[in-house]
Amino acid sequence: MAALGRQVPSWHHLMALSWTCLARQTPCLRELKKMSPSLLCKQLITVSNGGNLQELPSVRPKKHVQEPECRTHLVQCVHEEQRTCVELEKVIRSLLDMGFDEAHINALLSIQPNVHPQQLLNIISEFLLLGLNPEPVFIALKKSPQLLKLSTMQMRRRSSYLQKLGLGEGKLRRVLHSCPEVFTMRQRDIDSVVKVLKEKCLFTVQQITEILHRCPSVFQEDPSELEYKFQYAYFRMGLKHLDIVRTDFLQYSITKIKQRHIYLERLGRYQTPDKKGQTQIPNPSVKIILRVSEAEFLAKTACSSAEEFEVFKKLLDREEEVSESHASEEEEEEEEDEELL
Repeated sequence: MAALGRQVPSWHHLMALSWTCLARQTPCLRELKKMSPSLLCKQLITVSNGGNLQELPSVRPKKHVQEPECRTHLVQCVHEEQRTCVELEKVIRSLLDMGFDEAHINALLSIQPNVHPQQLLNIISEFLLLGLNPEPVFIALKKSPQLLKLSTMQMRRRSSYLQKLGLGEGKLRRVLHSCPEVFTMRQRDIDSVVKVLKEKCLFTVQQITEILHRCPSVFQEDPSELEYKFQYAYFRMGLKHLDIVRTDFLQYSITKIKQRHIYLERLGRYQTPDKKGQTQIPNPSVKIILRVSEAEFLAKTACSSAEEFEVFKKLLDREEEVSESHASEEEEEEEEDEELL
């Protein structure tokens, strides 16, 4: 029964592909689609063995269907679909052996219908060789179907690069879950992010590995914005490199960071440390500033109302717009002065 159950999806796939081919080759065969599956199966077998469609009394094809050339096309089509069905059955058996259940397999086969089943199997095999389990692989492919268009060589090159960054099988699981696009991104974009963390932010190699593991979204950050976020944490909030790594600071948006930090500043609940790293009041930790929900942040950290915070965010937006406008005007004036000189 289990084997028969696995053959059912293959048979439905064969029927669908066969109808596509039949419709292209013999437009007059629309009446065949009204047959029961068992009757259609008998008819396809008859045709593939050299018979013709006239052997079934319920089907009365037009004259052009009886022509040898048309029958040859039909036989070739059926043979091709039979081969496809056999290949599909092998892929399904392999996926079952890998630990995927039938629901996962049906979903995987429908993610990218134009991708050959063998290509799907090749990509999944590469992920499993990295030490990943079926469930995270399934989630990654559902989230980023473009992974199925990679070649085996592309997969291996990117996997090797990530491993050089210290992202082995344990850490790679989290990266793949949060940012599967890391396998389809351009190499130079990833290099730019790593370069900023190393040369502009001065993180150690070990700290960079931890950042990429704990905050995979950093891979998709604009390098200049990533640098600005670090500078804000280091100079405005007084956080050290180790603090930034351990608190997953870089995973939060700069908008959220500035809203909550500046709000606390203006309430007198946060101070930028002096050159010695000292403050007149104890600053709240990054955890209770950023990791918590807005309601918890207001209730426990800011001790303020939601209405007051909403008003503040609107005012802060206006201040940002004015500041950007002034900066733009200053740049234009500097350019004009340079032209005059």
